[in-house]
Amino acid sequence: MTAKTTDNKLLASKKKAHMKAVSIILPILIVTFIVLLFNYRGISKAGEAPGLVEGILSKCPNKRNCVCSEHKDDAKHYIDPIIIPQNSKVDTFPLLKNVIREMGGNVQVESNNYLAVTFTSSILKFVDDLEIRIDSTQKVIHIRSASRVGYSDMGVNRKRTELLKKLFNNEVSKANKSLDTPPKNGSL
Repeated sequence: MTAKTTDNKLLASKKKAHMKAVSIILPILIVTFIVLLFNYRGISKAGEAPGLVEGILSKCPNKRNCVCSEHKDDAKHYIDPIIIPQNSKVDTFPLLKNVIREMGGNVQVESNNYLAVTFTSSILKFVDDLEIRIDSTQKVIHIRSASRVGYSDMGVNRKRTELLKKLFNNEVSKANKSLDTPPKNGSL
């Protein structure tokens, strides 16, 4: 037997051992990943929104999956609040709740100036919290949106808050226009 044949047999034996190890380790990793996903989903469903802390929305944790308009000093998580138009004749709270429901949100907690809402992802059923605090003296609506589990959310919470702002502002404009339009044909 030549050295080349021995090397080829040794190489084939190593490849076979490597493939066997991969065929054992890969399924274990896949099962572990799936178990972790379901575990995170369970943790996500069991949580709740942090609520108000000393009358304001809580700060975001040091994770990329949260945005908040209440804390300007946290530039990484800061978003602008919704500005309530000074001349608006619309009751903003019911309008805001309708927009949130149309977006797929479920109101969990409601008080006179606070809403805690949940959104559930369509595929893995992870739960995110959206919190709203209306500051009528400053004429702003503060927003905090965060994932309950994980580190990153691929920008989902930021996109959700931007969509909420856009839809809410559109609805306020429509409602104000309808209130400003005089009745037709002298009807009341």
